[in-house]
Amino acid sequence: MYLCSWNVNSVRARLERVLAWTTAHRPDVLCLQETKVIDEAFPTEPFADAGYQALFHGQKTYNGVAILSRQTPTEICRGFDDGEDDQGARFLVAEIGPLWVASVYVPNGREVGSSHFQSKLAWLGRLRRFLETNTSPDQEVALCGDWNITPDDRDVWNPKERAGELHCHPDERAALEHLCDWGLADTFRLHHDEPGRYSWWDYRQLGFPKDRGMRIDLILATPSLADRCVAADIDREARKGKGASDHTVITAHFE
Repeated sequence: MYLCSWNVNSVRARLERVLAWTTAHRPDVLCLQETKVIDEAFPTEPFADAGYQALFHGQKTYNGVAILSRQTPTEICRGFDDGEDDQGARFLVAEIGPLWVASVYVPNGREVGSSHFQSKLAWLGRLRRFLETNTSPDQEVALCGDWNITPDDRDVWNPKERAGELHCHPDERAALEHLCDWGLADTFRLHHDEPGRYSWWDYRQLGFPKDRGMRIDLILATPSLADRCVAADIDREARKGKGASDHTVITAHFE
């Protein structure tokens, strides 16, 4: 299985880019984040014409997640369904064959120490409780998306300058580590130890041309699935050109 994830920063604004990439690379599953479209306006027909069935959980202007699959996906849930505020359309789970796939868009947090930052940490705790309640590390589960956290200093271009700041704060990293302790592996790090590989670059101050980025997009997999991961990468090419999202595609291949 070829599993990919992409924060597209508006699926309608970048529809032609997404369709071109899926046509060229033919992933089995592509998870999208920041689709920024209500469900009634999601572009299902163009994706169907390209051979993909779509599940989506959206809202107007902000957030939004989707799962595109060449095999029929069965929706499991939208949001955590735990009676608390989901902070927008940020979480969608589907069953695709024996695999559970989630498209995840973690809250940004805005500012360290703010109520938004605390809500981000709480959101990650709720995600772990969702996993504990609804599935098991023994199942094949993949969580794909924009985590808005760099797992460690290898994942940020200026770690000394960014130490303690948003996306690099120890509390965020500890929350992500606690989630992974449930039974999840970072598929990229199964195959790459090197620093300086990023999935997001700021539009401002020539962030992309100067390669001043961060790796905040991850595909996390349970042990049985991670054991079958034969390759994982970041497609930097998809970030190039006029009108690109500020994120690029991340990929993982499973036997």
